[in-house]
Amino acid sequence: MTARAVFSLAAAAALASCAPRGVAEGEATAGAAGAAGATVTAEDEQAYPDEARAHWLAPGLVAWDAPGDGAVSLAVDGRAYEAEAAGTVGEAFGDAYPHLAALPLWRLDVTEAEAKAALRGAPVLTAGEARTAPQLGPVLDALYAEAALGAPLGVTWDGDTPTISVWAPTARDVRLRLGAGEAAEVVAMVRDDASGAWSARGEPGWDRQSYLFEVDVFVPALGEVVTNVVTDPYGHAVTADGEASIVVRLSDPDLFPATWPGPELAPLPSPVDAAIYELHVRDFSVSDGSVPGAARGKYGAFAQEGTVGTDHLAGLAEAGLTHVHLLPVFDLATVPERGADRAEPDVPDAAPDGEAQQAAVLETAARDGFNWGYDPLHYTVPEGSYATDPDGTARITEFREMVAGLRRLGLGTVMDVVYNHTTAHGQDERSVLDRIVPGYYHRLLGDGQVANSTCCSNTASERAMMERLILDSVETWAREYGVAGFRFDLMGHHGKETMLAVRGRLDALPNGQEILLYGEGWDFGEVSGDARFVQATQANMAGTGIATFNDRMRDAVRGGGYDDQGEGHGETQGFASGLHTDPNIGPNAGPDGEGRDAEADRARLLHLTDLVRAGLAGSVRDYELETADGTVRPLSEVDYGGSGAGYAGGPAEAVNYVAAHDNETLFDVLAYKL
Repeated sequence: MTARAVFSLAAAAALASCAPRGVAEGEATAGAAGAAGATVTAEDEQAYPDEARAHWLAPGLVAWDAPGDGAVSLAVDGRAYEAEAAGTVGEAFGDAYPHLAALPLWRLDVTEAEAKAALRGAPVLTAGEARTAPQLGPVLDALYAEAALGAPLGVTWDGDTPTISVWAPTARDVRLRLGAGEAAEVVAMVRDDASGAWSARGEPGWDRQSYLFEVDVFVPALGEVVTNVVTDPYGHAVTADGEASIVVRLSDPDLFPATWPGPELAPLPSPVDAAIYELHVRDFSVSDGSVPGAARGKYGAFAQEGTVGTDHLAGLAEAGLTHVHLLPVFDLATVPERGADRAEPDVPDAAPDGEAQQAAVLETAARDGFNWGYDPLHYTVPEGSYATDPDGTARITEFREMVAGLRRLGLGTVMDVVYNHTTAHGQDERSVLDRIVPGYYHRLLGDGQVANSTCCSNTASERAMMERLILDSVETWAREYGVAGFRFDLMGHHGKETMLAVRGRLDALPNGQEILLYGEGWDFGEVSGDARFVQATQANMAGTGIATFNDRMRDAVRGGGYDDQGEGHGETQGFASGLHTDPNIGPNAGPDGEGRDAEADRARLLHLTDLVRAGLAGSVRDYELETADGTVRPLSEVDYGGSGAGYAGGPAEAVNYVAAHDNETLFDVLAYKL
């Protein structure tokens, strides 16, 4: 490593002469079906680096393990910004960036104004023969977050006059495209240099109009400036299939059903009194002949009286059910929202252990109406395929109708939210965030690639504006739709501080402290072990009042773990699936189970019984339990695969369950294990 490196800001000075271009003929339409019209608007220069191994942390500080000797600059109108060694990231930033702590830090002779200009261009770090792009998330936060966190975004109202705003600090220009087709009007937007937000003040006639943003922005993956035509990530309504955003005010009287808001829910004495039923909107009624045809598979089915489904929910409520947890109901990316565009499978009456039924389902899987919903497109818009008309505001009214219908049954509505990833990133037509601010909203690996440990494009809630999007979205669902709880998908991929901020935002609402907040506190992927921040994992959330799913109870009751596969099920019996008492046939057992180690099975069963008892005691880490071996130990010292059975600070922080939408249902897993 050399004592000097050179930070080069390619094309920064050219910004003044970069006039916005029009959108080329033949661009893709906006939305899930092809929103990202990407029109090249800059001349080819030297190939932009295809890796981003450096980290621009503050206007004058860059982290990079620069190889080689000597420094080579990439001139910008004859100017290069030289850097001097400045210790390590850990020395300068403490524990703010634990995964970067050992990286060398370089101090740049660059002003804030120059840095802002460079970020709208194509910054490149060079050292010797090495070239790399920098990751920009931290410096964008350093330069813009303070102002941007308070800037109006999406559609805001002054009386009947709307203003539409979007955060796009790296864009060279942003225009608002109002309306559709030949009648569309292109409106100039004004940039606020402090926040990086662009805004256009409208007029009352804009209400219920569709709109899109035309964003001229440098895309590192392409090495070019393109014009992306994108929907509004902060919007509250879209046309069918998310093709365009809609100017809407959620408080308008015509967006509320006559049943709104429904009866007040009786407050729970404690969150531990919540009993939650996981349910899928479409599955609830799509085959229920007692539901009127137009409401089957829709939000409106929950507002019907006297149907098989609502009568069943009423019976469960009488038996103690308090909440219905809906699998994701925000705007999804992969379900065709117009009925005419969907193709449902024609499932033959075949043997259930054959392949004909599966083949029929797979034939239409990409076009049918079913999806679990973990493929977000617009976080704060209701899914349109569950509405009678996806092309407008019916989804808003009917979502509220559903919430009111569940309230009539005495049940609160819990939303399953998936802020931990997006369906796509980069220039993909289903990517919204990344086509507005490339490289910001997603978590990047060491080479600049987007992490996908959650099976999709991981978002970076450690970035200020991604966290703001989460907070604003959660508040909107709670305040405007009466949502009574939130289940965070893969919550461990968010920071503990983010989840505490969510709790604080909810607590500030009327009756907000009664809103349930829980999630999956699993620890894996690029953030595992608090590698980048203190995660919202099981143990870390102790004492916060935010709950996590209790896998200890789940695995003890079922036997085995979350990833049991096929024949292995029979060898991993548990407390409720015949361990020791009804041993299965296996490689070490005879036809009646002889040959198994009965004493070892008995000892295992007794230990699993301890885990069940620990769950019944709330998995509280300090609770002392007399275990099967006669010793008295705190639950934190009762073994669960090398971890403690007890991890919670109080019983409200553990969600006991034996089945959820992931993995086999309890019925199916018992079919394997019994």
